[in-house]
Amino acid sequence: MEFLGVSLAAWMSILALAIVIIISCVNEELHVGNLAIAFGIVVGAIFMNMPASKVVMTYPLSLFMILVGVTFMFGMAQVNGTLGKFTSYSIRLCGGNMMLLPLIIYLLTILITTIGPGNIAGVALLAPITMAIAGQVGMSAFCMTLIVVGAANSACFSPFAPTGIISHGLVEKMGPQIPDLFAKYTINEIDWKVYFNSIVAQGIAVIPGFLIFGGWKWMMQHKGKTVDINTIAPKPEPFTKEQWFTVTCIFVLIFLVVVPALPGMKPLFPKWLLLMSSNVGTIAFVLAGFMMLFGAADSKAAIKSMPWFVILMVCGVTVLIEIMERSGGLKAMTQAIAAFSGPTTVHFWLGLVTGVISAYSSSSGVVMPAFLPLVPGLMKLVPGADAVGMISSINVGAHLVDASPLSTLGALCIACAAEHENKQKLFRDLLIWGLSMSIVGAIICWLFFGILGL
Repeated sequence: MEFLGVSLAAWMSILALAIVIIISCVNEELHVGNLAIAFGIVVGAIFMNMPASKVVMTYPLSLFMILVGVTFMFGMAQVNGTLGKFTSYSIRLCGGNMMLLPLIIYLLTILITTIGPGNIAGVALLAPITMAIAGQVGMSAFCMTLIVVGAANSACFSPFAPTGIISHGLVEKMGPQIPDLFAKYTINEIDWKVYFNSIVAQGIAVIPGFLIFGGWKWMMQHKGKTVDINTIAPKPEPFTKEQWFTVTCIFVLIFLVVVPALPGMKPLFPKWLLLMSSNVGTIAFVLAGFMMLFGAADSKAAIKSMPWFVILMVCGVTVLIEIMERSGGLKAMTQAIAAFSGPTTVHFWLGLVTGVISAYSSSSGVVMPAFLPLVPGLMKLVPGADAVGMISSINVGAHLVDASPLSTLGALCIACAAEHENKQKLFRDLLIWGLSMSIVGAIICWLFFGILGL
């Protein structure tokens, strides 16, 4: 049975995804990942004659294991105080120079997000410190939120970070459908290109926003002024041997991910090491094992600190997307977007739609798994559209809005704002900012990835 040239199974899979997205927008306490699996089983059994056992076999086990390995390792780095001390020492680099403080915090947030904890863990780590500093130096909580959340989201597509890993897994799955792209770039090159695209595109939105909405005025008021650095960032205790061991493990992780991927470097490594470090997740598991054996951190506390809600959400939604692909639902969604898109305007529409949905839903848990699989189909239906640009448009559009108080990141900053801040006004200002970024983000995606072809 078909309606408008689309099968009933495809319509039902689209309806199931729409329900999941709507519920994720209105009830963030309900775990839509598990709901998506349930819907996938129902659609598969009733409309596709597909046994439930085959539906659950579509669960992205590889992605799940990579996310668990990385977040567990950095969970241990967080609970044993390594990342906290690193943050304190880094903020002290400004030496009390007030003009350098916003820059130091922005770059520090990018660095911490990039090396592995990701945007949610990074903001959770930095928000209490940076929002307290904002209160002490007279910077508005709104401006500090733009710095911290903007920097964290711009760097969250690092191949070491959970959001970057999700993007990597979804993009890698496209390989058989768009062989021309993978003939031009390796998957690692695509990962880093998407990462740097995000740094540039989100920085273009966040930095001017900070300067226009109070940051420049604050900087001019404090030009040439210094403050006792110990009042805003007291010197922490020296790193313990367990923390130095943790730092070493983080550097080893980065080394084993980056260096073998460089041209001509693989032959320099023994085969057993390459097999053992086949992806960032396997390396993280091995290094986390050493950290446990040497007592570097409390593994039980690390497990509790892991973002299980998001991990299970993205994996669950991916199951429903797989059912959509098999039923023809993804093809129908692709045709709908392609109907009013050209090679350049497709970036605007992808940025706009993902931004609007992400303002009320999970960027990495719902929006990315739902929209990234559309890219191969759009390449066929919109000749001349750039695949990496579309991937970047979806990722950037989905994350530019995340300073909104409806997102985890915005909410964390509001919760940590100084007592004298009007939190009701801060909520309103961040909500306006977040919603406006859906339009601003769409324009940026159109300009950078459509017109300029980054």
